[in-house]
Amino acid sequence: MIKLSQSTLSQLPAGAVAPTYDRAALTAGIVHIGLGNFHRAHQSWYLHRLMQMGQAQDWAIIGAGVRPYDADMRDRLLAQDCLTTLIELDPASSNAEVVGSMIDYLPIEQGNKSLIQRMAQSDIRIVGLTVTEGGYYLDPVTKGLDVAHPDIVHDGEHPDTPKTAFGAIVAALRLRRDAGVGPLTGLCCDNLQGNGDILRQTVVGLARLSDPDLADWIDANCTFPNSMVDCIVPATGAAELELVRNLGIDDACPVTHENFRQWVIEDDFCAGRPDWDAAGATFADNVHDFETMKIRILNGGHQVISVPAEVLSVPTIAGCMQHSGISKLFDKIARTEIVPHVKPVAGMSPLAYVDLIATRFSNPKIVDTTRRVAFDGSSRQPGFIIPSIRDGLAAGLPVDGLALVCAAWARMCYGRRQDGSDIAPNDPDWDQLTATAAQAKVNPQAWLDMAHIYGDLAQNAQFSAVFSDWLTLIWEQGMDAAIAKYLGDADKV
Repeated sequence: MIKLSQSTLSQLPAGAVAPTYDRAALTAGIVHIGLGNFHRAHQSWYLHRLMQMGQAQDWAIIGAGVRPYDADMRDRLLAQDCLTTLIELDPASSNAEVVGSMIDYLPIEQGNKSLIQRMAQSDIRIVGLTVTEGGYYLDPVTKGLDVAHPDIVHDGEHPDTPKTAFGAIVAALRLRRDAGVGPLTGLCCDNLQGNGDILRQTVVGLARLSDPDLADWIDANCTFPNSMVDCIVPATGAAELELVRNLGIDDACPVTHENFRQWVIEDDFCAGRPDWDAAGATFADNVHDFETMKIRILNGGHQVISVPAEVLSVPTIAGCMQHSGISKLFDKIARTEIVPHVKPVAGMSPLAYVDLIATRFSNPKIVDTTRRVAFDGSSRQPGFIIPSIRDGLAAGLPVDGLALVCAAWARMCYGRRQDGSDIAPNDPDWDQLTATAAQAKVNPQAWLDMAHIYGDLAQNAQFSAVFSDWLTLIWEQGMDAAIAKYLGDADKV
């Protein structure tokens, strides 16, 4: 067993590809906040591939985090010189490579002094973020910056010792402006429609609370390109750790991923960028269309299958696609209720994309749990499901299946599966959701009255009626019966 580190790269087993570039010669160009599995399998990998080609040697990544739990990942990565083993799980084969594009991880500390100082240095030209869809402090009603959130209030009142990643960015930009270092690019890599626009809104809005002139400078000089990111990356558990050990590598934080990646980015970088397109990324002006296709069909599709699967005790996404009812549910909703509101993009029609996603979801080697995919429905349902509902209602097209998904989420949040087993808390607002789900068992409208999630949909008589019918049926006859009815399999109800 080879303990992963810079000094042991030459000893890696034959089944793992090591970096061919001189990591000691790399210099930093990017600070990335949020070093979870997705970043290390996606953005970090694209940069690594460029480095393998002899390019981007001055764009290495400095890792960062702002939450106490980030300290554990920092310790594990620093102990192995910031190296990560990636294992690609193709249905026909598996490949492994060690990614070395990250060269340091900043301390996790109150006030974020080290992070602020490092982002303020002139060699840092891009700050990337993967902090989850729910991490951008959006007001649930206006979708603007939630200036009443305690974290935002704190950062507005204490701009030199911020709690949030965005407050740290604002503080660093103040230092850069005052020192004449110049602006940088904020690159959001989370699954949000118009993610660059949202990042700009958060950073500029937060700066405006303490320094309006700085806010204007940021808005005029910094760039925040929209991007679409795509790769299915399961959480690392015992099975993933065993996979890397079977290769002969002792890696404390390996990552498994599917044999597919996509990254579409607006080419709007005020301080330069790596040539990520040489490694397979796409620079495009119509990122919004790529975003919509991916968020509505893939991320929305994940909600379509994972939520009822949790109620029905189906543990994995691949298992969902083997379940005849759930897989047919995805296919029918995607084709009839989501695709009509999605534009084609270069080389891909919406219907062809549905087929691609079905294949990717079905990969038996990707042990992606329904629990992980169903996590944080209070952010993912409004982000991935409700936009299709609104489009369908506006166009006079069916939304029955999407209403069923909403009802399934209400049933899931009750906290107990159909077989009687408990569903562990799986949302930042779990306590509120379980309490509301209990009310909705007897009064379905109580669920839709959560205005921070559904907005004015509760007042839409058509949607409210079909949602109430589905939730009542689920409680009276079960989730499988509701799915069967939607699919037209009346004999199975």
